[in-house]
Amino acid sequence: MQNLSELKEFLLTPLPVVIIPHQKPDADALGSCVGLAGVLTQLGHQVRVVSPSDYPEFLDWMTSETEVHIYQNKPVECQKLIDEAKLLVLLDFSETNRIKPIAFEKLNIEQKTSLLLDHHIGKTIEATFEHWTVKAAATAELVYELIDMLGLKHLITKNIAESLYAGMMTDTGSFKHPSTNSKVHRIVAELIDLGMDSSKVHRLIYDNNSIDRMRLLGFALAERMVVLPESQTAYFTLSQQDLKRFNFRNGDSEGLVNYGLSIKGISVAAIFIEYSDEIRISFRSVGNFSVADLARKYFKGGGHKNASGGHSSESLNDTVQKFLDLLKAYQPEILANIAD
Repeated sequence: MQNLSELKEFLLTPLPVVIIPHQKPDADALGSCVGLAGVLTQLGHQVRVVSPSDYPEFLDWMTSETEVHIYQNKPVECQKLIDEAKLLVLLDFSETNRIKPIAFEKLNIEQKTSLLLDHHIGKTIEATFEHWTVKAAATAELVYELIDMLGLKHLITKNIAESLYAGMMTDTGSFKHPSTNSKVHRIVAELIDLGMDSSKVHRLIYDNNSIDRMRLLGFALAERMVVLPESQTAYFTLSQQDLKRFNFRNGDSEGLVNYGLSIKGISVAAIFIEYSDEIRISFRSVGNFSVADLARKYFKGGGHKNASGGHSSESLNDTVQKFLDLLKAYQPEILANIAD
């Protein structure tokens, strides 16, 4: 990380800090926020986490020591916190369109001291201090590294350790993705030594489902999954009517797309979810086929090579048809990827 000594010097004086994750924060985004907020608070800083929108209910346990302000619910109050901040911390995103409904220009980042930590492809934001690399398995990994580089590892509490672990566990697919290297496992070992209960975190993340969420999963697998063997692709669609039927809440579709990728011979998976204002899309792949390029070029999105997201203002049917048309064009590349 560049300018580390300057950041250390800057953090010596207590000041108002606002930490912002991307919209609809997942375990990595929220865990990174909670982890860094906990350490900075112990240094005497007045820290506020401002999330653009709500987060999944099954992540509530993370926020037992750190209040999260939801911009979507209280825009005036949250904007005031942002305006008064002397340090803005941007976690798990590095593109300006990732914090709706917050307008990026309202951060006034050019006029503030800022810190960015992220591991996604396509960085467009320039911050005062940055710890950004697409080689990291999770932003939580970068947060842990920063805490260590600042000499503050002794301030990591059990809740902070468990929040950071949750981010690393989920963004690596329970440590099965290629981004999982020896450094990731060493950090996890250190978090365990600091009091983290890995079994507890796993249960809180994966064994904490509502009945509606389980029924949605069964419905999606039985009624809304389409498998295209000739394209080595599987995809799901969920309409607004489907969401209403199963009392859909933020986070209920988390991980669903991965079931498509778990089918033998499938190398590309997608899910299309119809919200009131747009179609939200998640893509997954294995091997060298980049769904990040696909999302960025055709669906106003981006992310990682093998895990990305996008959105569309077209209808659900038209969005899916666009995807199917693209599959025909990309089929040789997808099949070549399988052969490799």
